[in-house]
Amino acid sequence: MTSSSKSRSRGSLVRLALPLLVLGACAGCGLAGTAVSAGAGAAAEAQQAQQAKQTEDRVRQELDQAQHAAAQQRADAEDQGK
Repeated sequence: MTSSSKSRSRGSLVRLALPLLVLGACAGCGLAGTAVSAGAGAAAEAQQAQQAKQTEDRVRQELDQAQHAAAQQRADAEDQGK
C-alpha cells in the first residue's frame, strides 16, 4: 500500500467513526433520548391536532344538519298553518 492510499483509508475511517463517536457521546449524556422524546412528543401533538380538527369538522357538520332540519320544520309548520 502506498502512503496516499493509507491516508485515504484513514480519512474514510475517521469520517465514519466521527459520527458514531458523537452519537455515543450524546447517548451518554441523555441528549439523544431527549431528541427522541421531543420527536415522539411532536408526533403525538400532530396526531392530537388532526383528531381535534376531525372532531371540529364533525361537530360543525352535525350543527349544520340540525339547523337545516330546524329550518325545514319551521317551513313545514308555516305551510300547515296557512
